[in-house]
Amino acid sequence: MNSDSDLQIAGDILEVPHLLQPAREHPATVAEFAGLARTIAADRATWAHLVRYDATSRWYHRLRTGPGYEVWLLSWVPGQDSGRHDHGGSSGVLTVLDGELTERTRDTERVLRPGAQRVFAPGYVHEVANDALEPAVSLHVYFPGLTEMPMHAARCAALNAPARA
Repeated sequence: MNSDSDLQIAGDILEVPHLLQPAREHPATVAEFAGLARTIAADRATWAHLVRYDATSRWYHRLRTGPGYEVWLLSWVPGQDSGRHDHGGSSGVLTVLDGELTERTRDTERVLRPGAQRVFAPGYVHEVANDALEPAVSLHVYFPGLTEMPMHAARCAALNAPARA
């Protein structure tokens, strides 16, 4: 018996392959979807050449699909926003690739810089905007794939305003 611990590992765990989980071809957990977004973000060569900027509306491009998920690339010129919305029955991961985006919810406002990630569940209501002076690019993973994006009438900024007597 070891005086520091009752647990001792003998040998190399990699020598017993039947105990190892096989690597998944496609993500299945929230952590794996967030990891997929980080992996794509780090591989700039897979997405940077695709980005376009459109002054009239947010530009978007479906980058990848898999069983039960979609990956979208979006660009935002200064002043563009998503409007207040949710993602229906989909969960998601938003990752900022370039620039700066502001996310507003009923209770908070946060500035998201490159590498920042937001994970959300179905029904999560928010608004995303480029309040900066430079364009921004973001990556969005939806699981299951996005089939609806209900808009909500009141803008989040108005919900954050102090109550008047």
